[in-house]
Amino acid sequence: MFFRQHRYSNLIIPISYFLDLLIINAFASLLPIQFQTPVLFHAYISFGWIVISLKNEFYKIYRYTKVAYILRLIFTQFVFFFLILYAFIGFFKQPMISRLALAQYFVFVFIAVFTIKFLNYISLMRYREKIKGNIRNVVVIGENKKTNQLISVFKDRTDFGFNFMKQFSAKSLDFQKEECFKYIIENKIDEIYCSISELQNDELTQFINFADNNLKTLKFIPDNKKIFSKKLKFEYYDYIPVLSLRDIPLHNPINAFLKRAFDIIFSLIIILGLLTWLTPIIAILIALESKGPVFFRQNRNGIDNREFYCYKFRSMAPNNDADQAQATKNDMRVTRLGKVLRRTSIDELPQFYNVFFGTMSVVGPRPHMVKHTNEYSDKVDKYMVRHFVKPGITGLAQVRGYRGEIESDTDILNRIKFDIFYIENWSMFLDVKIIFQTILNAFKGEAKAY
Repeated sequence: MFFRQHRYSNLIIPISYFLDLLIINAFASLLPIQFQTPVLFHAYISFGWIVISLKNEFYKIYRYTKVAYILRLIFTQFVFFFLILYAFIGFFKQPMISRLALAQYFVFVFIAVFTIKFLNYISLMRYREKIKGNIRNVVVIGENKKTNQLISVFKDRTDFGFNFMKQFSAKSLDFQKEECFKYIIENKIDEIYCSISELQNDELTQFINFADNNLKTLKFIPDNKKIFSKKLKFEYYDYIPVLSLRDIPLHNPINAFLKRAFDIIFSLIIILGLLTWLTPIIAILIALESKGPVFFRQNRNGIDNREFYCYKFRSMAPNNDADQAQATKNDMRVTRLGKVLRRTSIDELPQFYNVFFGTMSVVGPRPHMVKHTNEYSDKVDKYMVRHFVKPGITGLAQVRGYRGEIESDTDILNRIKFDIFYIENWSMFLDVKIIFQTILNAFKGEAKAY
């Protein structure tokens, strides 16, 4: 499950974008179209292609997508591409451009993109079918006509990349949800498919909570029950309808790519523009005040609950409780310099190295100590949902006042509420808003910045 754990499949869309943009720009340079301002055309056609692709969802293709749907996508994409291509002549007054040369360019681009798109689609299918890569382990809850049809799809369409593990009959007298949950955890199941017709509403709620708390994808095989108030996402596996409960924006490869690109650029600006000269100064001040390392590192839980080292400037005297107890108000372990670093959040700046190397993001749920993750995962419902995305240096919960020490159950419950809201409603605008609010809070000071 290496590819599943590291989400390398998210690279497919960015690579596809790169190849297609390379094609449309390469043919524009190679063919004798006689542009008066070639740079203008390259910028115009690249921007136009990206806008059309986003509107058309040209790159949103799933493992169960039908060929007919891909053909429709290509047709729609190139109809609009044709229109913006010839609109260039009128918009920018380019009388020297040959219409025939432009038509040849359109045909060459169409053939190249069409070929690459289908080669990519077929290669991924063969990769899953023959090499058994990019596989999802699945179980089915329910035994009826629809579930049996879905299981047949899993078994017959090996190119979809689903590894059917087991079927549980919810109508059976010996059906035990606890045994089902145990099997799912022990066998590293990725996706759970539940038949709505065989489960009571309270049982469905238990499966939803289990999936949330154990980072499992839960989908439903629908009937005519109206059990959910929120909008659900319909998908078709062959001709079998399946419902997805939670649609996480950052699981969309385009969104993930945009956020990662932003993280790299932003972290580089901070590292090169600030940390290169600030780190030696802080290092000297830390060394003058107390013995010990300049940096403090701590094991924390990140995406998919994987552990990683989170880095900070050391703000406490070396102690044995650093991995067990959070800093509290008037904590004797915090040094005089440490109080300044923590109040201004300067102690968090080394985490931009975490961001640059991919274990954290600039914005996301704050990573907790391993001890606290183990504790709260059992006590707080849906706590593990926060591990569907990378942890952040700052987050929505932090700018809403829920940073630092957890003094009561209300603190952790509200933190999780804001974390889940962020995960389900992510946008680049929300990230930028949180960053600006964090900067303002750092200048104003925060009550729990100790």
